[in-house]
Amino acid sequence: MIDFKNIHIGQIIEKRVHETNIDMNRICTFLKSTPEEVEQMYTSESIDSYTLLRWSKLLEYDFFRVYSQHILLFSSVHKEKRSEKNKGKNSSSPLPQFRKNIYTKEIIEFILESVNSGEKTKQDIINIYHIPKTTLYKWFSKYNANPQRAKD
Repeated sequence: MIDFKNIHIGQIIEKRVHETNIDMNRICTFLKSTPEEVEQMYTSESIDSYTLLRWSKLLEYDFFRVYSQHILLFSSVHKEKRSEKNKGKNSSSPLPQFRKNIYTKEIIEFILESVNSGEKTKQDIINIYHIPKTTLYKWFSKYNANPQRAKD
């Protein structure tokens, strides 16, 4: 499972390369890199966005989603402060405005595992990540494989 709190993108890329069994020559050709540079990327905690985009295309995996999930889980704590600060202001930003959070299967599994392992309670999840109570309970009824441990 991916540690969404402490992302080491090089290790995640390396795991995906092993899953897909892509040859090093193909990787080097696609990325226009040497084998040494590729190995160095595997040890890097962060990679520039253009290179990450190339990896995403080559390995057919959205590595940017890992960062999106981090934002969903760990930046939502300050959401209330931001909305208080911006109340009354009209947003005229030319950037796209996203209406709601999209929870991936990995996020749902992470949340369910946190509760099932006893690391967090359902109320902790609601308070920390601002996931609506009804959404959380739907996840437990739909996805939870271990309902005995998740009761509280």
